[in-house]
Amino acid sequence: MEEIIPVHHVKKTVSDLTDDQWQLALKRYQIIAPIINNEPQITVAGIARNSGFDRRTIYRWIEKYTLTQTVSSLVDAKRTGGEGLSRIAELTEDILTATINERYLTNQKLTAKKISIEVALKCREAGLNCPHYNTVRNRINQIGEEQKLAKRQHNSIARNKYKPIDGNFPGADYPLAVVQIDHTPMDIIVVDEVYREPVGKPYITMAIDVYSRMVVGFYISLDPPGALGTGMCLSNAILPKELWLAELDVTGKWPCHGLMKSIHLDNAPEFRGKMLERACQEYGIEINFRPVATPHYGGHIERLLGTVLREVHALPGTTFSNVKDRKYYDSEGKACFTMKELEQWLAIYIVNVYHQKTHSGIGTSPHTRYMQGITGNDKQIGIGQSDPIENELKLKLDFMPFVERTIQRYGVVIDHVSYYHDVLRKWVHAYENPNARHKVLRKFAFKQDPRDISAIYFWEPDLEQYFMIPYRNTGHPAMTIWEYRRIVRDLNTQGVAMINEDIIFDAYDRLRWIEDNATTITAAARRQRNRARKQQAIKRSIKNQFSEDGAAVLETDFKYDPNEIYLPFEDLEHDPFNRNKAIY
Repeated sequence: MEEIIPVHHVKKTVSDLTDDQWQLALKRYQIIAPIINNEPQITVAGIARNSGFDRRTIYRWIEKYTLTQTVSSLVDAKRTGGEGLSRIAELTEDILTATINERYLTNQKLTAKKISIEVALKCREAGLNCPHYNTVRNRINQIGEEQKLAKRQHNSIARNKYKPIDGNFPGADYPLAVVQIDHTPMDIIVVDEVYREPVGKPYITMAIDVYSRMVVGFYISLDPPGALGTGMCLSNAILPKELWLAELDVTGKWPCHGLMKSIHLDNAPEFRGKMLERACQEYGIEINFRPVATPHYGGHIERLLGTVLREVHALPGTTFSNVKDRKYYDSEGKACFTMKELEQWLAIYIVNVYHQKTHSGIGTSPHTRYMQGITGNDKQIGIGQSDPIENELKLKLDFMPFVERTIQRYGVVIDHVSYYHDVLRKWVHAYENPNARHKVLRKFAFKQDPRDISAIYFWEPDLEQYFMIPYRNTGHPAMTIWEYRRIVRDLNTQGVAMINEDIIFDAYDRLRWIEDNATTITAAARRQRNRARKQQAIKRSIKNQFSEDGAAVLETDFKYDPNEIYLPFEDLEHDPFNRNKAIY
């Protein structure tokens, strides 16, 4: 078992909050957002008067957000629910929401005062307290102007007002104001890093700054687009790139880093997950989805992807985009780029070619335009360079997929695989509300890197730190989630009725032996073998950050002994390492 080491000490993590806590944090942020954004003629006194909170509370929230720059900090440190989660009762909330949707968002164009009266009448009929007029008005003010126009007037009016005109995108007035993200298969066959055998076509997820046309981040993978690719692309876009470029041996400057104001996405399922929504809300990033039947909203990222694919067509191993072009071309026979080499080539092209060439849409190079927005010139005031993210590891984990599980005496089970460490013991059979008549087991969020499921990441609520939780059976090899799914699919095909952890890893060992000893194997098997060889690098990318940062080390004398036998919770009779003092 590896030593479990916490990440930087932070007060809250986005995935650890309950839905009620998260909604509370968002409501508080919406109250102070005008002050945070320096909107004109907005005062704390005015916000306090309209919201019903006193000025001391408003100042406290502003101070918390200013110090952390995260929405989750607006939840009280030890709150799990109760007063403050909603200013009005749940049934009253339902009446208010329904009345706004059914009566205000219509072409009848009722005023906020009329809506307030209708809400009051319905609440009295139901024997409920009536919300104040300011509450009704504030809820209406939270509705986006585009939605109001579409519902109260007509879709075409909203579309014409908010669609880009003459190549300009609304709101993209400075660097990182608007970032578009999309993905596509790359028209090239890549090869295995050891045997140089074809393994298939990779996928690429890219992010572009609409203001400057700078590429702010990208991610290449052999796996289809999903939550992981989107999160990896966003974390690559937000974090500084100097160390990453040095690892790729790429010279040149790529100055893009910092939190964007908003991201624009299409309506693909991988952009609709809770992980992306919560992570963006945690860092104050607005998510905007492309309106249906309005392809011009994604024009910038689509043009960028088209430009990249055209450049890829000049590389050996290309599959082209047209069947006629590849009819007489042996793509697999000509393939020579590994995934890492393709990533290096693309980084060189972006930094030293694409960013430096004049872009017809802006009349200058993306790099020049971006720096003008940062430093300013005689026509505009620069916004200045963003401060680097203080806790890079937390950001990477925040943008990773997570699952919710209860904690049992044997640890945690995810996809038939058990994970275990002493730090979980306090939360065995923990309840959402211990005083409730009908007790419900509490679920905790566990971050999981699909590229290596040999460990998960647990946010310990009381210690307020991340912990890395390994396999309960540390003799099992590392595995990707895609290898796991393939094994389960094969076992189901074979008619195996009861799938458990031992059966899964026995099947994994058999597959690995076949793939390593076969002289001629399929491209799918080569892809699996290529993933396995990459796992060592993947471990370094996340896990080593736990050990390299001294501030993240758990203060304990515990050292893992590979010759020692560690028992599950139900078999422990005492605490041989005297760690309970630090946990309970």
